[in-house]
Amino acid sequence: MQVPLWAWAAVLAAILAMLSIDLLAHRRPHEVRTREAAIWSAVWLTLGLGFGLVVWAGWGAQQAGEYYAGYLIEKSLAVDNVFVFALIFTAFAVPRAYQHRVLFFGVVGALVMRAVFIAAGAALIETFHWVLYLFGALLVVTAWKMYRSRNDHADPSTGRVWRLLTRVVPSTDRYHGQRFLVRDAGRLVATPLLLVLLLVEFTDLIFAVDSIPAIFAVTTEPFLVFTSNAFAILGLRALYFLLADLMHRFTYLKTGLAVILAFVGVKMLLIDVVKVPIAVSLGVIAGVLLVSVVASLRTTASTAPPPERHRADGEAEPLRRG
Repeated sequence: MQVPLWAWAAVLAAILAMLSIDLLAHRRPHEVRTREAAIWSAVWLTLGLGFGLVVWAGWGAQQAGEYYAGYLIEKSLAVDNVFVFALIFTAFAVPRAYQHRVLFFGVVGALVMRAVFIAAGAALIETFHWVLYLFGALLVVTAWKMYRSRNDHADPSTGRVWRLLTRVVPSTDRYHGQRFLVRDAGRLVATPLLLVLLLVEFTDLIFAVDSIPAIFAVTTEPFLVFTSNAFAILGLRALYFLLADLMHRFTYLKTGLAVILAFVGVKMLLIDVVKVPIAVSLGVIAGVLLVSVVASLRTTASTAPPPERHRADGEAEPLRRG
């Protein structure tokens, strides 16, 4: 697959333009309601699916199928990200009006990290074919760990990363609007919002270790790996505000994600033995995700939502130190 330099430039320009529009639309802090989140989710979904048609027109059905498979993998894993972000925001009482700002810069950081990971992964695969087997084994192990911990929900405020951040980074113990840095007694210090952003970035770094190899299992073309990641991640903020209060209903999601990771891991391990058509991969990924979501919603149809713990009025409890 030959991708001209202007195609890369056009994609990067489009991503920057979309981020600018999103930042401009949310320049004033406010609580993102379900209707607004649904509209933005539809916009991002349309852009992501529409880009697949661009790939189809420019490079063919095979490449479009690989893009859609990668997009679907990243989108499904993003739902799990949403659950973790909800835990983080709840644990540290991040006001709803400020959550979009954290997620916006979290997405920017995620795009940069993914670009570095993809470039490194593509270079390794090009040089050392056996790296594919390493990625496949990593995915199978990750799938097993995800399945075993499917009912575990760790408290981010007790984690080692958070304790390290609060000890190493000079910070205040209260939020100061949307500001990440403030002056305290003449010294520039971080607000809890910056510490939460760093924790979100670290969390996404961990998720990237799973998602990047998973997408390399369906395509080794860097352009398709990056664009499928980028368009899926761009919709992460809207997806969070749309689904955060419904995450208690996705009881079988982690089981479904574990099955998907195991499937692509085995597919990668057998890459030199069995060639799985991209249509089959796409069908398995979509089918497992659909079954896990439908089964979850049916099982929890009468389940009451958990009590709201974080505030929406712009105030918050003092930061809990590690």
